[in-house]
Amino acid sequence: MIEVVTVPLEGRAYDVRIGPGLIARAGVEIAPLLARPRVAVVTETRVAALHLEALRAGLAAAGIEMVALELPPGESTKAWPEFSRCVEWLLEQKIERRDVVIALGGGVIGDLVGFAAAVLRRGIRFVQIPTSLLAQVDSSVGGKTGINAPQGKNLIGAFHQPALVLADTDALNSLPPRDFLSGYGEVVKYGLLGDAAFFDWLETRGPDLLSGDQGARIEAVRRSVQMKADIVLRDETEQGDRALLNLGHTFCHALESATGYSDRLLHGEGVAIGCALAFELSARLGLCPQEEPSRVRAHLRAMGMKVDLADIEGDLPDAGALLALMGQDKKVIDGQLRFILARGIGAAFVTSDVPQEEVLKLLTDALAIR
Repeated sequence: MIEVVTVPLEGRAYDVRIGPGLIARAGVEIAPLLARPRVAVVTETRVAALHLEALRAGLAAAGIEMVALELPPGESTKAWPEFSRCVEWLLEQKIERRDVVIALGGGVIGDLVGFAAAVLRRGIRFVQIPTSLLAQVDSSVGGKTGINAPQGKNLIGAFHQPALVLADTDALNSLPPRDFLSGYGEVVKYGLLGDAAFFDWLETRGPDLLSGDQGARIEAVRRSVQMKADIVLRDETEQGDRALLNLGHTFCHALESATGYSDRLLHGEGVAIGCALAFELSARLGLCPQEEPSRVRAHLRAMGMKVDLADIEGDLPDAGALLALMGQDKKVIDGQLRFILARGIGAAFVTSDVPQEEVLKLLTDALAIR
């Protein structure tokens, strides 16, 4: 059963196809996009070991030749050195403007390859084949591409929509539990920001997702992608509503920077901690009752996720230093840091009206229980 969510941007509409077996039938799916039967695939070594030959066979079944580049795994790949290597390799492969590049992997590969496609020959088409839950529900959809800088995450990039997204839910079976839960941090975010009924569903079906229930996984990916598609359609370049998708991310990006974009904190783990902090801040500011952050934390804990700063191994900077890292966030406007807060589960909103001393106190209190 393949579910399809269309992102109907004018002149750049594309489908997100969700379900099992899509890597094996990638050739049939991608062939209509091709001017010649050849594609360039960029992936990373761990994903390549699991899925590259299946993709090669799927493409070959439709008569499509494939060349591939394998980059190192991990968030540190999403920076200038590997980005330059990727672009130069694509040029060496004589990739033309009418060709298609495939990003096979998680969010790091999707973001980096999408940015490469955006700038190569001033823009070529690319297909996302996301192999992690996080990439399937979030980073592969919506056209945000980019790399990190020493000053912060995703500060260098472009909006460049894919031509097609193939979210093969079979690929999720190969994820380590920690990586699956990292992606679940982004799934929960969708319920928290705008769909209370989805959060209710996750409280009941979350354990089924974790145990491998195919139907539950397809439904969770579909609902997440549909919500993101609806928001992107209203606000493609994040002038307004799209900032809601960053619920938890202002805290998350500071924590990722503080931990050196390392395996100490995976992105979705940072999102989960950031969502808990955003709801706690909302309650402290009197925007929502304390029962709401308590319910958020209870569900994340029940799923075995990181929830507190104390769950991050090793030392963290003090509250002032974390606040300074938050100031590097892309959502800063005229020096004012914008927060995504909530009036309740499913009722997030964007605001700049947050006293810094309240954020500082929240971080100080969170660090004190480490």
